[in-house]
Amino acid sequence: MFLKSLNIFSLQNKEIFSNSLLISFFGLLIIFFLLIFGRKFKLAVQLERFGLPIAVISGILGISIGPFGAIHFLPKETINVWSNFPTPLLSLVFATLMMGRPIPNINGLVKPIFNQFLLALSLGFGQFFVGGLVVKYFLPPSMDANPLMGCLIEVGFEGGHGAASIIGESFNKLGFPNGLDLGLAMATMGLLSSSILGSMFIFLGRTLGLSDTEEILEQKDTLKGKNKTGIFADLRIFIINLGFSGLAISFGVLLLKFLRYISSSFGDFSKEIIFSLPVFPFILIGSLLIRYILEKTKNTEFISNILQREIGILSTDLLIFTAMASLDIAVVFDNWILILVFTIFGLFWNLICIAYFAYFIFDDYWFEKSLIEFGNSTGVVASGLLLLRLADPKNISKTLPIFTSKQLFAQLILSGGLFTVLAPLMISKIGLDYWTEICALITFAILFIALIFNKVEMKKFQKEP
Repeated sequence: MFLKSLNIFSLQNKEIFSNSLLISFFGLLIIFFLLIFGRKFKLAVQLERFGLPIAVISGILGISIGPFGAIHFLPKETINVWSNFPTPLLSLVFATLMMGRPIPNINGLVKPIFNQFLLALSLGFGQFFVGGLVVKYFLPPSMDANPLMGCLIEVGFEGGHGAASIIGESFNKLGFPNGLDLGLAMATMGLLSSSILGSMFIFLGRTLGLSDTEEILEQKDTLKGKNKTGIFADLRIFIINLGFSGLAISFGVLLLKFLRYISSSFGDFSKEIIFSLPVFPFILIGSLLIRYILEKTKNTEFISNILQREIGILSTDLLIFTAMASLDIAVVFDNWILILVFTIFGLFWNLICIAYFAYFIFDDYWFEKSLIEFGNSTGVVASGLLLLRLADPKNISKTLPIFTSKQLFAQLILSGGLFTVLAPLMISKIGLDYWTEICALITFAILFIALIFNKVEMKKFQKEP
């Protein structure tokens, strides 16, 4: 009841014990086990390495048996229930993002983190900029493009299926009912592009000697409870780790509730913005805070890096599946030209921006730093992490702590953060032209700052004996 009062995790279906709900959870349970055991098969692992994630394969299955697919096995009521799952699933992803990893020692990493942060910002704001240009100049007049389409690249690519599901509600309120399906379609195209192109980049990187080519090494879990054997010990460890993730989610929910409570004193527009903010960045802060407390009290043995990672991966897979299964395929087919145009221009910008940073900005390990950001800005965080594990399994480049530290700040701004939420509201209030110009100024200012900052640093380095 408490969570429902926050309007954060509430289900739209009032009949909690309806048959459709039971079918929904039963179907989701089946997919849950399929995803778990699917990763144990060598074929599935190989498919994922070559650009076909298990979640996408299961999502295609979900589309085919759904009410919009060819088989029509699942009723529309089931999809309506599943459409409410992205928020809690994405919350669990954010809760595990910082929990299982030690807080990085940023000594000596300030410049790399800053550069990675600038790259993330330039990608995100650039996607808004390019999206606005596509709507204004590259879509046929016959399409009668909605100005809110200017958000689709960033929402789908940077935000992924979770952000698309959440922002879809704003699209609907602002008179863009197809925004949800188009956002989910863009997220699917981004995820496929991230997986396929990322795998190609890794192959080229290995061929040209740009990355560590050794096979992925199994990570050792430092959890002290691992010396205990048996299903009850494993269940206890899982419950403990899931409980800590729940604490991070509770912190985020309470913090957002507090901000909404005091928002009345900030004015109507500020109140509207605060009520539009998603809970995910606050959950990320809660995850970091819990990790900090555990490290300070020397109780990190209660946290399993592997379990936190697996919970996050499984939640991401379920998120992708439920989002894809909820996709109205008819809307996608009717707008396939639009989706293709946005995908091409979005990928073009991502590659151009990453090439700029790789050439002018990154001092070392540019391949790994570019690759993880490409995955994150085209698919989801998990895509970036997967590509990094394939390219640099031993973390020789130290890219992981750099990316994790950067993500704490970047996630608050883009990828479902403040500006992702603000974009539809700003376009509706000031117009697409002004919004595109603002994003263009921000994007090129970031690129200029990155270039100047690094040139100054290079001159200082050259003057040193």
